[in-house]
Amino acid sequence: MSRAFVKEDDAGQPPIIPPRAALPPGATNYVTPKGLAMLRAELTDLETERSRAEANHEDEANRTRQLTILNAQLNALNERIASARVIDPASQPADEIRFGATVTLKTIKGGKPGFERTFTIVGVDEASVADGKVAFVAPIARAVIGANVGQTVTLKFGRHEETVQVTDISYSSD
Repeated sequence: MSRAFVKEDDAGQPPIIPPRAALPPGATNYVTPKGLAMLRAELTDLETERSRAEANHEDEANRTRQLTILNAQLNALNERIASARVIDPASQPADEIRFGATVTLKTIKGGKPGFERTFTIVGVDEASVADGKVAFVAPIARAVIGANVGQTVTLKFGRHEETVQVTDISYSSD
């Protein structure tokens, strides 16, 4: 075969496998029931994509590369699902910030006094800043876990500190 038909830039390059959300070594993989359902839906999608790739015999080099990536993603996802410890937010103490809590904080000192922020503490695979969901391993979540309504907490943002008051805690099992 002529070298004109070989992609030089792809030859010998190992595929890049995107990593899953970081879970610190030794940390329990807490997930909400909704988070576990999301992981299982992702598993179904990846298995479907792998089946399609296995059936495609048009470009063998690309097929092999794609299957390598999909199999690595499936292995990582299966490990994450196997290690999942489901915590139902509805089972948490209503007056204390724990995993699954939706928390509202009001800035008292530093930052913008009076500023309110609301977020839900979820598993690492569920976290999405755009959706107001923060991983339980995030510094802001770790700082407020265990606090009660009315309690003040100090948040550290690099060299800056902000004192906030917990104004609301709620749990939903959606």
